[in-house]
Parts: sequence; structure tokens; C-alpha cells
Amino acid sequence: MTKSKTNPKLDFYFSKAKKWQGEFEKLRMIILDCQLKEELKWGHPCYTFQESNIVLMHGFKEYCALLFFKGALLKDNNSILIQQTKNVQAGRQIRFTSVQEIIQMKKILKAYIQEAIDVEKAGLKVELKKTTDYIIPVEFQNKLDKNAVLKKAFNALTPGRQRQYIFYFSQAKQATTRELRVEKCFKQILNGKGLND
Repeated sequence: MTKSKTNPKLDFYFSKAKKWQGEFEKLRMIILDCQLKEELKWGHPCYTFQESNIVLMHGFKEYCALLFFKGALLKDNNSILIQQTKNVQAGRQIRFTSVQEIIQMKKILKAYIQEAIDVEKAGLKVELKKTTDYIIPVEFQNKLDKNAVLKKAFNALTPGRQRQYIFYFSQAKQATTRELRVEKCFKQILNGKGLND
């Protein structure tokens, strides 16, 4: 098995990393050993197989991680895959806090990466919930029922943008906070923008 080549466009990412530089370098070598192509996507090293995203490397304050795009389909025999939040449907992370941990897990990581490649080769897809499967907070539903223009604008948004708003409104514990969030986003929805656009 020949190792994939590093992509010079990503060298800056690995050299500028302050906190997880050693961990990133080790993960990079393990992933490239698995025949994946190294690309820069969303400002992070992303590893692909035949143009399909397999795994993304990223760092956080407390840990660095590999994000498997279709991690929900992996068997996870070692119980190491983490669903970041309850709303994440497909992706799963493996988290690290030291180079030693990565070295000890090298064989396991390669097995997970190979399984992710096999999932892609098999054409498997994660069955995602539809936006209609989510409960719209009553405060937002009332606005939609009373305002046909808002309802039309919301329905014209992509499903991902619709979910962003539903999650954002739902996260507020108090009705008054949900009301304020709906009011704050009113104009953005009418302009066809997502929550973070």
C-alpha cells in the first residue's frame, strides 16, 4: 500500500496550529497512509475518496478530533465515536487530547477509516430526518400562521437553513426568549438568509 501525498496547500494549517500541532501531524500521517486525498475544505484538512468526503480534522479548546462524515453508519466496535450534539445526524467524532493517545489508537483509527471508505464504496447513505419531522416552537408557528409572507419565505429556505432556525428557536428555555429570537430573525428569513449567513 502506497501512502498518499501531502497537499502543500495545507502545510500552513499544520504549521500555524498552536495547540494541537503534534496531534494533527500524527493524524495526518495515519490518514494519508489510508490512501485518501488531502484537501482544504471549510478551512480544515479534509480527506476524500473519489471526490467524497470521508473524514475531517479539526481542533477545539479541550480536544482535537477526526470527524467522520458518515460516522453514524460505522459499527463503532470500540465505542469511541461521539455524536457532537443531539441534532447531528450523520457525523461522528473521535476525540484526542495527546499524541500518545493517537499512537496507541493507530491500528483502530486505520480500521475506522477503512470502514468509512467501505461505506462510501458501497454507496450507503445516512437517512436524514426531514425538516417536517422537527417540532416548530409554538412561538414561531404562531408567527408563520399569522404571516403568509413569512411562511412563504421560510418554506423557500433550504431544509438546512430551516433546521438552523428551528434549532435556534427551540434551544431557548423561556417563551419570551423564543419570541425575541423569532423577532430578531424575522427580517433575515424574509431576505432568504440562513441563521449564519
